[in-house]
Amino acid sequence: MPLYLTGNTLTIEDVVAVARQNKEVALSSQARENMQNSYMWVRDASLGDRAIYGVNTGFGSLARLRIPPEQSSLLSRNLIRSHAAGVGPIAPPDVTRAMMLLRANALSKGVSGCRPLLVEYLIAFLNHNLLPVIPMQGSCGSSGDLAPLAHLGLVLIGDPLGEAIVHGEKISAPEALKKIGLEPILLEAKDGLAITNGAQLSTALAALLCEDVRSLIKSAELAASMSIEALLGVSRAFHASVHKLRPYRGAIECARQIRNHIQGSTLIDSVPEKVQDAYSLRCTPQVLGSVRDMYDFVSSQISIELNAATDNPLILLEEPDENKAFSAGMFHGEPIGMAIDSLKIAICELASISERRLYRLTTGNLSQRLPPGLVGKDKPALGMMVPQTTAAALVSENKSLAWPASVDSIPTCEDQEDHIAMSTVAARRCRKVFDNARRVIAIELLTAGHALSYRIDKNPKHKLGKGTKKGYQMVHDILFEQSSNTLIAHQIEHIANQVQKGAFAISTEESS
Repeated sequence: MPLYLTGNTLTIEDVVAVARQNKEVALSSQARENMQNSYMWVRDASLGDRAIYGVNTGFGSLARLRIPPEQSSLLSRNLIRSHAAGVGPIAPPDVTRAMMLLRANALSKGVSGCRPLLVEYLIAFLNHNLLPVIPMQGSCGSSGDLAPLAHLGLVLIGDPLGEAIVHGEKISAPEALKKIGLEPILLEAKDGLAITNGAQLSTALAALLCEDVRSLIKSAELAASMSIEALLGVSRAFHASVHKLRPYRGAIECARQIRNHIQGSTLIDSVPEKVQDAYSLRCTPQVLGSVRDMYDFVSSQISIELNAATDNPLILLEEPDENKAFSAGMFHGEPIGMAIDSLKIAICELASISERRLYRLTTGNLSQRLPPGLVGKDKPALGMMVPQTTAAALVSENKSLAWPASVDSIPTCEDQEDHIAMSTVAARRCRKVFDNARRVIAIELLTAGHALSYRIDKNPKHKLGKGTKKGYQMVHDILFEQSSNTLIAHQIEHIANQVQKGAFAISTEESS
């Protein structure tokens, strides 16, 4: 059954299903009717004497320039071509698909004044997996992601300078349309603005990050539990009664997950004279719990944006004013930029505390008598010392990326756009921070696996926890059964990819 777009019901899970699993999409009949009604008003209004921004006027600082009705199509086409100024790396397929879905859903609300045809074309692109070539750089996230969306528009209008990927082949926009049996769209009044207004690239990146970070948090909690167990940690720091006294939802849930993961372990609380652990172990619920709380906030923000009207002007047919076109700033990326910057900082901390735990695992005088560097006697000069250095490098790089892009602003468009969001920069940086963080967690999983193996080899009677045992088994083959020619770099990348896929996002329940 296809996903029906209404403009009001899209979820992050829907975005993931369409972007990564190629779920079929369709336009609901009510959304089509709403779009048609707002289009009819724009079509009629474009012939009148009233100035309506972007319909019979110029754009941005040229809003006072009137455009004759016979030139409205040319106005929209020129808008697309002039704004197609993106540069840099090309958006990956899942981001491109998410971006098209989000633009289609925003237009489906029926307040943009454009024809249903635009959404039907975007849906055809999704269902035929036609991927416009969209550069990732060039957007300030205000007035929407103008340049990236304009590159999408080039394909909609079949511009020979536009490009798309169909069946793995990069071809011109006219060829791409022909491949899926479509003719180029002849734009009408307001169509150009409808295509380009909105922070859809920023939101596409953010929505997919929300899905990935949810798995990353759970993987980090498993890695932390394995490290705490390998370091013979003290469980009292995770007691439910303790966390009720400072009742942050994230910390309570994180402590619960750790308790579940270490339940039944004979390594935990095995040093009677030790009453507490270092912060990187004892304070894991406070740090990862804060990441959980930030994730909840950001995902709620993104969920609102998925079904937001981000066009300008908006056509509000139910308002009593004779002029139904309302110019506002709904396209501004600040709600996305601030949220994704906050998530970026949270991910940095997730990776930072992970590196501190794995540092303790590889440092002899901090590790409860594990071998320095976790060097095995049968494998001289091998161990996990240099992977810890890799983790340190990734964590340090994250710190340089953590500066919030949303606090920056630089005027554009002859000072008409004099305060901008930089939401797209924030989202791209967050993706890089996430990629670094999942590799740090992969290194901790590998390192904790080495350490737990040492404990078990030294005393085979030891039992691992309910969840940590699963985590250990998942890394065991990579650690000890792969060819000796396999580099540690390959092991890290393999586990990092599994982290992104959610393989380590396991949950367990406490026994009664």
